[in-house]
Amino acid sequence: MIKFTILYGHPTDATAFESYYPTHLSIAQKMQGVTRMELTKFSPGPDGSPPAYYRMAELYFPSSEAMMATLATPPAQAAIQDLSNFATGGVTMLIGIVS
Repeated sequence: MIKFTILYGHPTDATAFESYYPTHLSIAQKMQGVTRMELTKFSPGPDGSPPAYYRMAELYFPSSEAMMATLATPPAQAAIQDLSNFATGGVTMLIGIVS
């Protein structure tokens, strides 16, 4: 199984981010081939320190080939292009093998 992780940096306006995020998710949920999606909003650490990232989205695929096929589709491209509409803190994308 392959996991595609999107780490969202802290936005310039968290209220605007949260207001728009459901719109982005409605675009992302049109992608075929994703077997599971997990969304996380980070909290401060045990010592109260701010988290390194604001949010995380994890998309799971049965194989790297399935992931690449999905990412090449118009719904996935629309989701990627939509990031600039709300992810003002930037994004980091990672791909890993789930073991």
